[in-house]
Amino acid sequence: MATERLLIAAIPPLFTALHALVLGSTLVVYNAHYIIKKARPNTSDRYAWTEKNRYWHFIFFIGGAAICIASLFWLSWKILLGCVVLGFLSFAYSIPLLPFENKKRIRDFGWIKITVLTSVWTIVTSVLPTLYWDKPWTAYPYEILIRFVFMFTLCVAFDIRDMQTDLNSEIFTLPNLIGLKNSYRLMDLTLMLFVILCTIQYVRYPSGTRLTGELITAIVTKVAINYTKQHSSDRVYLGLIDGMMLLYAILVLWH
Repeated sequence: MATERLLIAAIPPLFTALHALVLGSTLVVYNAHYIIKKARPNTSDRYAWTEKNRYWHFIFFIGGAAICIASLFWLSWKILLGCVVLGFLSFAYSIPLLPFENKKRIRDFGWIKITVLTSVWTIVTSVLPTLYWDKPWTAYPYEILIRFVFMFTLCVAFDIRDMQTDLNSEIFTLPNLIGLKNSYRLMDLTLMLFVILCTIQYVRYPSGTRLTGELITAIVTKVAINYTKQHSSDRVYLGLIDGMMLLYAILVLWH
């Protein structure tokens, strides 16, 4: 919706076929991950919750699938074609679909894992809206770059949370390759790049409200990342770090 605000110069309607597709797909992909994945309850808070409430994953999976199917009849072939690619990448993240002998999931490859996650969410939240509103996505390159840099920062934070678990599984993510200190430095650099790109976009599409919202988002994200250094629970990451996406949207849509 933050991207749509830029595309149509107005706050988009909440209930659209595109929004239904994204909501339904999110429910399907994330719940499929926990339905398939096997882990001991003491691995983390979220896996302990999953073991006690597994039926909720099936309920949300089925509900998400129904929403997806219902939305397909109202979307263009361009979006549907894009969803085929995005769907494969999303499921290949958790399901062994890759044709390799030992590592068959995207999440087993540290560098590919973060690149795919960031790219999928970038395409979903910036490219698909341009297709839905029949706008040339090439006219909004900085929106795509802004979203990629922002999502990359959040993904690095989550890789830091999972450093030990990934290392035990011999998954060499970016933090495991460059170290914890350099990972925090990298996030500082990407947040600075985020601010620079937002400023460049402001020159192309002047909106003081949007630029102010993006600057506030960068500052709060930095504070949230620092907070996780001392408080690294699942609740903090899922509520605070993931919550930066929601904060970004609210600030940009504020009118």
